[in-house]
Amino acid sequence: MKLSEISKKSVCWSFEIFPPKPTSDVSVMEKTIAELAALKPDFISVTCSAGGSGNSRTAEVAGLLKNKYGVEPIAHITCINSDKAEIAAELDKLSGMGIENVLALRGDRIPGADNGAFRHANELVDFIKSRKPDFDIAGACYPETHPESPSVESDMEYLKLKVDSGVTHLITQLFFDNEDFFRFKERCLKHGIEVPVHAGIMPLVKKSNVDRIIALSGAKIPNKVSRMIAKYADDPESLMQAGMAYATDQASDLIAGGAEGVHVYVMNNARVAKTITENLSSILF
Repeated sequence: MKLSEISKKSVCWSFEIFPPKPTSDVSVMEKTIAELAALKPDFISVTCSAGGSGNSRTAEVAGLLKNKYGVEPIAHITCINSDKAEIAAELDKLSGMGIENVLALRGDRIPGADNGAFRHANELVDFIKSRKPDFDIAGACYPETHPESPSVESDMEYLKLKVDSGVTHLITQLFFDNEDFFRFKERCLKHGIEVPVHAGIMPLVKKSNVDRIIALSGAKIPNKVSRMIAKYADDPESLMQAGMAYATDQASDLIAGGAEGVHVYVMNNARVAKTITENLSSILF
């Protein structure tokens, strides 16, 4: 089912997972996939490994989700470190598995390997539309503004360019302050961006992940989150519980505020996904 159809619900509930390393078999994460599928999310997005679309197991994981577990996948496609032939082959592989939703991304810069066919995501969107015109294409957006953008206005102009190229849905980078999301939605409307926006949130449940997540995303950390991390830094189970509680409250507030969807970056942790989903069951189902 296409994301356009899925998003006709009052609110979409979804997860993001990452595939195993290229040297590992997809079966190593099948237990996690089965547990996530049992929660009946509206879709699950599958990231690429570092190095570009062609070096990951994205298509295999997406195919497993769709064809064995009946969950609609959204396969990530990156372009900055891939050539046209690699991207075309990935699109053909996905299409052959019956997958019809992709998330078009520039991808992370890799020093010394920035030799892809396209420099920006809107160019990738144009390419996907030319190769697979029936695909639904989602795009990424940044409530706190892309860290490489020179200004908020420039970031919004580029986002509008992506939407005009054919992006039908947006999924945000993670954030921890919902007011950033609501302000971003207002900016979208002012710039004529009216596609559904799914709010991306990440439960901070492990101290080892905190610094890396902040560095990669550029997301600011509200004081109450900083206090939570400081208080439970040496108590893994309490941090897990506190992180899931914060994410539950964050998702509930987003839904109440009119977010078209909430996309949870679960880091392949089925326990986290299950707990938050159950906490919100009366709202979601």
